Amino acid sequence: MGKLNELLELYGKENKRLKLGLSADLIEKVARGCGPSIYKADASTVSASDKEELKRVKKGFLIKKLGLKDGPKLDDAIAEAMTKMGKGNRKKYRVLVYGLLVKKFRKGSVYKK
Repeated sequence: MGKLNELLELYGKENKRLKLGLSADLIEKVARGCGPSIYKADASTVSASDKEELKRVKKGFLIKKLGLKDGPKLDDAIAEAMTKMGKGNRKKYRVLVYGLLVKKFRKGSVYKK
């Protein structure tokens, strides 16, 4: 089994454990879209307590990748995703956080082949 498949299996288990409701197809597309960052321990997760990290999620993913307009609803959506991932959960995988945001804003079309 390759590294990507191992990570997809891990994300799938975490998705079920946290009852996030993300499809395996969306998880795979988001993982592929994240590129090599998912293989780096620090870059593969999102720190809910790091304000700069959350700004990067907002600007780099929500605004740049998904094409959303800046505003308080983006901050609210990030906070909601962090809550769904679990306050005590130290492994808030970027792929799953991004998947929740894609689902929230109905932007799955960004990942169509």
